[in-house]
Amino acid sequence: MNKKKMSKDKKRRNRQIALFTLPGFIWMLVFSYLPMFGLVIAFKDFKNSTGNFITSLFASDWTFNNFRIFFTSNDSGLILRNTILYNVVFMVLNIAVPLIVAIMLHELLQKRWAKAYQTASFLPYFLSWIVISYSVYAILNPQTGLMNKIITAVGGKGVDWYRTPGYWPFIFVFLNVWKNLGYNTIIYLAALTGIDRSLYEAAAIDGATKWEQAKHITVPLLKPVITVIFILGLGSIFRSDFGLFYHIPITGGGTAALRPVSETIDTYIYKLLMKSQNISQSAAISFVQSVIGFLLIFGANKLVKRYDPERAIY
Repeated sequence: MNKKKMSKDKKRRNRQIALFTLPGFIWMLVFSYLPMFGLVIAFKDFKNSTGNFITSLFASDWTFNNFRIFFTSNDSGLILRNTILYNVVFMVLNIAVPLIVAIMLHELLQKRWAKAYQTASFLPYFLSWIVISYSVYAILNPQTGLMNKIITAVGGKGVDWYRTPGYWPFIFVFLNVWKNLGYNTIIYLAALTGIDRSLYEAAAIDGATKWEQAKHITVPLLKPVITVIFILGLGSIFRSDFGLFYHIPITGGGTAALRPVSETIDTYIYKLLMKSQNISQSAAISFVQSVIGFLLIFGANKLVKRYDPERAIY
């Protein structure tokens, strides 16, 4: 009798929990799964012949040229190089820099200063790239920018920043790390609070320095968090921060000059869609992005699961 009652209670609790998840499931179904019907456009030579999107889609011919055109174009090498290399650098720095900052904040004795710095570093995460782009323009404006004023004040010659591509890989990397530093630091700080302080006390009694404590206690215990961030970052390696690579150059009018160092897959798709109105090819490139991202996440997780099953996502 007791077992039957427990089983009924368990089923009732499961129904209640399922009911709470229903709004999220409906949202995901409507906005994530139903739009997948549109993926068919990547395999169509879409022409709006009837004035109606659905009927025109079915009337259009099937083709694989949308995929072939991108990979055989002269721009594909530049775009893929920029996207992959930037994301590799972003992934490494957005793991290492916030980890170092989090450890330093965790070790601060004056927690008030730690909280103040944490709040200040988190603010850029909420700023849009449009706001940041105008702030960058105020600093790098060739005529009235703060940077050129400093350079000329010390006897140097001003730089036309928006016509000089060589500086921009470093600027893009700095802006990306700066904007995401606060958010990524909080993830590590949350994990650090779960580490038993008695481990550090025992290490201090044995004569371990702060560096040795971080190396042999903190970093090993943060490996699960680092692994998850790495796997998710690897899945986004074929995507780029659209706002960073589009709004920053265009605000200063340096779009054409900075194209060799700022053109990525996402900006290319946007320009292809807005200027050429090529819906099919844009959808095809986006589809390739998603497939490669899924395969990278799946492969990375499989690799982690093989050598360290406890660190895998599933």
